[in-house]
Amino acid sequence: MSNNDISIHPPTRWLFGPGPSQVHPRVYEAMRQPIVGHLDPYFFTVNEDIQQMLRRVFGTENKLTFAISGTGSGGMETAITNFVEPGAKVAVLASGYFADRMTDMAKRQGGDVVRFEKPWGGVFADAEAADFIRREKPRVVMYVHAETSSGAVQKGKAICAAAHEVGAIVITDVVTSLGAMPVQVDETGIDVAYSCTQKGLSCPPGLAPITLSPRAAERLNERASTNRSWYFDLKLLNDFYNVSHRYHHTVSITLFYALHEALTLIVEEGVENRWQRHQRAHAQFVTGIEALGLRMHVPDDVNRIVNLNTPCVPEGVDDAKVRTALVRDHGIEIAGGFGPLAGKVFRIGIMGPLATEEHVARLLEHFGSALQAAGLDRTPAAVTT
Repeated sequence: MSNNDISIHPPTRWLFGPGPSQVHPRVYEAMRQPIVGHLDPYFFTVNEDIQQMLRRVFGTENKLTFAISGTGSGGMETAITNFVEPGAKVAVLASGYFADRMTDMAKRQGGDVVRFEKPWGGVFADAEAADFIRREKPRVVMYVHAETSSGAVQKGKAICAAAHEVGAIVITDVVTSLGAMPVQVDETGIDVAYSCTQKGLSCPPGLAPITLSPRAAERLNERASTNRSWYFDLKLLNDFYNVSHRYHHTVSITLFYALHEALTLIVEEGVENRWQRHQRAHAQFVTGIEALGLRMHVPDDVNRIVNLNTPCVPEGVDDAKVRTALVRDHGIEIAGGFGPLAGKVFRIGIMGPLATEEHVARLLEHFGSALQAAGLDRTPAAVTT
């Protein structure tokens, strides 16, 4: 940008990080359309379409399924502020950064938090998760389906079954997985699931899809205390979106257009076909990095997020140099690890338009070159250790 040019000229980037993901040209085109008012009947028609398509992607028949104004963290706060009341016991299965964020938010709401902890990347077996829940008898259980900080996937059926045994509802973070891998809210037994738009849905950030089971809706209606959050109060939001349409807040019409088109693309492709495409791209990537002598941080492929890969940084390689070279030389963005995984893993998202054989092959080619330039030892002895 020159001193005389104040217009915006962003660089071209290939978004292979943990989010935001690459946006389809049709989504950008939708964002160019004229806006209407947030109380206009056309907005509510768009919103109704979005709700129907979200149910298909979430794998649910839940009536209360919609997108709220806010990022994935706004979705998290919405779920927690509506269902964690002061003094309520909250059980968290924690093995990564976003379970820690759940914990922090629950404590801020006055929840009595108990945690079952594992190292980042660990997953909870059915029996141990169920035993923990039955022992603690919480009112709310929370877990992350696809932990972005580690690349691990947590199965949820046993968690939900045990929670329902003790009268708890289950809040599940599906921020990374929604739209790229099966979430299956109803089949799993999840009561409240929230997500974002900028990862598996391949849409710009700014909205947070959320869905509530009938059990959760009943719990919400029975709540006696006033929600500490006005903006994220689901009773008020549902009234605005679905009942009276009375003014609550000014939504971004442009972002709703974008989400409508992103979901339309998913429905046109077929939800199951999209999951399979991401699975194939993931398998291609893992094969490629193993050929380079790297290994995945999550050892069991059953427990890996398919659209967010965490290969370990090889010994002697500076991950920052790799990431810098990819952006500088090829416009490719990937991310590094943080917390206990800082400098130990790369976080590489392969989502949406980039989850194709051609794009993965190009990524692997440039990733391999950047690794070697940063010190990767490709001798046979190094590759086999």
